[in-house]
Amino acid sequence: QVQLVESGGGLVQAGGSLRLSCAASGRTFSNYTMGWFRQAPGKEREFVAAISRSGFSTYYTDSVKGRFTISRDNAKNTVYLQMNSLKPEDTAVYYCAASDGPGFTSVVLEKRGYDYWGQGTQVTVSS
Repeated sequence: QVQLVESGGGLVQAGGSLRLSCAASGRTFSNYTMGWFRQAPGKEREFVAAISRSGFSTYYTDSVKGRFTISRDNAKNTVYLQMNSLKPEDTAVYYCAASDGPGFTSVVLEKRGYDYWGQGTQVTVSS
């Protein structure tokens, strides 16, 4: 079992920045691929970014490329999502997730690729 706790959400104006953190506990953090998803009101939960166990490989959804950066610190059991140039359409609850599946393949772009989820943190971007 892995427990995940997100933090760092809040209210920010368009063009601003936030850094989300997700602290993991319970198992060896470096054994897990980590991902960030988001869910806006009335919409499906969607993939945002993922990072491999080592941190050397990443995936991003097209809408955040060049604005968001996922990173991890395996010594601190934490994954981050740095969000810059925020837009009102980035408003959502952001969830981190952990996958103990093998490899770093396209399955990590999908919810079904993850085994553990945090409770989420609200990000609101005002125009």
